[in-house]
Amino acid sequence: MEYRNLGKTGLKVSALCLGTMQFGWSVDEPSSYEVLQAAVDRGVNFIDTANVYSQWIEGNPGGVSETIIGNWIKKNQVPREKLVIATKVRGPRGDGPNDVGLSRVHILREVENSLQRLGIETIDLYQTHSYDPNTPIEETLSALDALVRQGKVRYIGCSNYPAWRLMQALWAAEKHGLEPYISLQPHYSLAHRAEFEKELKGVCETYGVGVIPYSPLAAGFLTGKYSRDGEEVESVRQGSVSRRYFNDRGWALLDEVNALAKKKNASPSQIALAWLLHQPVISSPIIGPRTLSQLEDNLGAVDVSLTDDEFERLSDVSSVNERETRRD
Repeated sequence: MEYRNLGKTGLKVSALCLGTMQFGWSVDEPSSYEVLQAAVDRGVNFIDTANVYSQWIEGNPGGVSETIIGNWIKKNQVPREKLVIATKVRGPRGDGPNDVGLSRVHILREVENSLQRLGIETIDLYQTHSYDPNTPIEETLSALDALVRQGKVRYIGCSNYPAWRLMQALWAAEKHGLEPYISLQPHYSLAHRAEFEKELKGVCETYGVGVIPYSPLAAGFLTGKYSRDGEEVESVRQGSVSRRYFNDRGWALLDEVNALAKKKNASPSQIALAWLLHQPVISSPIIGPRTLSQLEDNLGAVDVSLTDDEFERLSDVSSVNERETRRD
């Protein structure tokens, strides 16, 4: 496994991060243990979750993914120092007016709940899941800073922030002497580029913010499991994937990925992940395997190297693909 610094910090994380949104949703607890253990055995030390996973499912209280990770650590007596555990706060955790957002009261309550579910004393990376327009950024950063000083959190990061919100947070942290966001978790893949590249990429490069993109395989579209013939595949996300990518331009991009995969004796997933890993700004794309075979396939991306020409060819095709799709 390759390890990279998370942004400009000295924290070393595996080149691929194990995302766990699927735990307790499309993957049951015993199978989640298998994926977790296999990932760690292969050198993955970076695990990402959130306090709301997967409460969008009827009957799921949220926090289930955190609980599964905590149970696995305890059951298998996994050495805590081997793991870099990241989780998030922001989403609704109840019906009350203070049960959502990035206020001091919500953050301080939810960090305790996450620590309890995970069964750990310190969260390595505590991330704001998205920005909160109803709370001053200074209040949010002050609460997070206090958690770092208390030893409950080691680093803080953010997710789904537009460039101006990220800059506002970085400036506020510098002005008030508070802990800054050291990472950004954006939606970014070969098939979904403009949201990150237009402004956020430059901010992250300039200020040394680590980038841990989610949905690097475009919700499964870049795995190659979908085809033009419209044949149904087993996926809880096929509806959203088809609406976003099932068009002539999407298939053209997939054709290019498949062709390069065949040339390099790799899988389409590995090519899509290798395209991200080729970029210095990327610290660790977040993979979300549901099975051991998917995990093994994803981890193989670390051994796939793209030439500059191959990277540029994929970039050219995907840039045209996304630009023209947005005009439709």
